Amino acid sequence: MPELPEVETVRRTLIDLVVGKTISSVIVSWENIIKQPKDIEEFQLLLQGQPVENIHRRGKFLLFQLKDFTLVSHLRMEGKYRVFPADEPVAAHTHVRFLFDDDTELRYQDVRKFGTMHLFVKGEEQFQPPLAKLGPEPFSDEFNADYLKMKIGQSNRKIKVVLLDQELVVGLGNIYVDEVLFRAGIHPETIASALKPKQIKELARIITETLQEAVDLGGSTIRSYVNSQGKIGTFQEIIKVYGRKGLECVKCGQPIEKITVGGRGTSYCPICQPKKN
Repeated sequence: MPELPEVETVRRTLIDLVVGKTISSVIVSWENIIKQPKDIEEFQLLLQGQPVENIHRRGKFLLFQLKDFTLVSHLRMEGKYRVFPADEPVAAHTHVRFLFDDDTELRYQDVRKFGTMHLFVKGEEQFQPPLAKLGPEPFSDEFNADYLKMKIGQSNRKIKVVLLDQELVVGLGNIYVDEVLFRAGIHPETIASALKPKQIKELARIITETLQEAVDLGGSTIRSYVNSQGKIGTFQEIIKVYGRKGLECVKCGQPIEKITVGGRGTSYCPICQPKKN
């Protein structure tokens, strides 16, 4: 699933490709992707004539800022956006096509069909699902050690589960939580409230640092992720634990182990991340 670094990379590449263009029409081939409004014809009609003014990101969501509306798009597991000439043959698994007035198209492709799109009057998107309850951005001033300590100080949940909670902080998914906890030397099953203030301070720093590093490297291509220009990310080349079960830890040489935490496969080093509670 694309996490914050991948979605941010898609956003940056899409800006160069579609901002300034005007939507002339929309073709929807898989209606279940459109969640708001429920009426597909209304969705298509509202988008006609709308210029793309900017593209923002909120957590793992892309926000297409149009003249009058905001289109909130979640890529989920395998969603992709690519821009093509209008006469380019349409590939399989293309479910939504935004036709522009310059004879190009923004095409949304999704093998698993898990992606979603919500269209709101501009400004209302922040107060409605799916954005309404999201936590702060990890690069914002709001996210710091004091905030993290306040949020997890009384939590009896495992730290892996806590960090995956998008109401705590947005953007972290399975890949980056595993990497963050390894860098912080914290076992993924550690109860959040058991962390010491020094550990929490370090954890907050590492979360921001790791995600920024991943953004700088264009995200991680573990399965099928590519950005909107068809290029892969390279953070996977420096991953320390995620997907490395049985391989030697880069720090101590101990084989990386994999367990299930909160229903998610979780990779860690039993030496560098000892379980203490």
